[in-house]
Amino acid sequence: MKSGFFITGTDTDVGKTIATCSLLHAFSQKNLKTLGVKPLASGADYTPEGLKNQDALMLQEWSTLKLPYSHVNPIVFQKPIAPHLAAAQSNEILSVENILSRCHALTQDYGADLTLVEGAGGWKVPLNDQETMADLAMHLNFHVIFVVGLRLGCLSHALLTYESILRKGLPIAGWIANHIEEDFSYAIKNIETLKQFISFPLIGVIPYQKKPNPAFLSNYLDTSSLFSKTPSLSKRETSPLP
Repeated sequence: MKSGFFITGTDTDVGKTIATCSLLHAFSQKNLKTLGVKPLASGADYTPEGLKNQDALMLQEWSTLKLPYSHVNPIVFQKPIAPHLAAAQSNEILSVENILSRCHALTQDYGADLTLVEGAGGWKVPLNDQETMADLAMHLNFHVIFVVGLRLGCLSHALLTYESILRKGLPIAGWIANHIEEDFSYAIKNIETLKQFISFPLIGVIPYQKKPNPAFLSNYLDTSSLFSKTPSLSKRETSPLP
């Protein structure tokens, strides 16, 4: 496969897309050709060109390589519900094999130095009766970056996700803490607690923004530790972002 990272979250609405777009911008500032992909999405608006998911549109916008929407997000459902339920209502069958067969951005060479694949929902959202998003990550075999949404309950969600990734035997590149609430009093203490349990780099802490700007938020991410995780990037000179 290609060089890249699989971006997952400890739950839905924890900021995977903001984190992914911020990473895309950070890598683009190092003169890398980047591609953001969301193979599967639930929750979309009707447009003259068909259904489009807002998260996938953001990935398309912040990638340096401009692919057609259908290549960025080949499978999309209108209702914002669990993908396997949305698929059933649309009389479609979801599987890892089916998703990969339709995701041309992961099987064809568009010249990307780095591909970031954003999952749908949390780490173990079901695709069908046997497979979950974690199985898709397994087939891609990318290093995993997981996003922790800072709010009450995030400690358990984060550690359960972390332990599940480890049990799958997938390589972990690091994690990102994201302020999804304007005023979460114990954010710093929660981050410090997680650092004691998670033996992989904290890539960054994204501050709260009512209207998140990935270009600005990328300044809070240190991508230097990520370059050693992908063979095609490890030879490049790297330095932490300012």
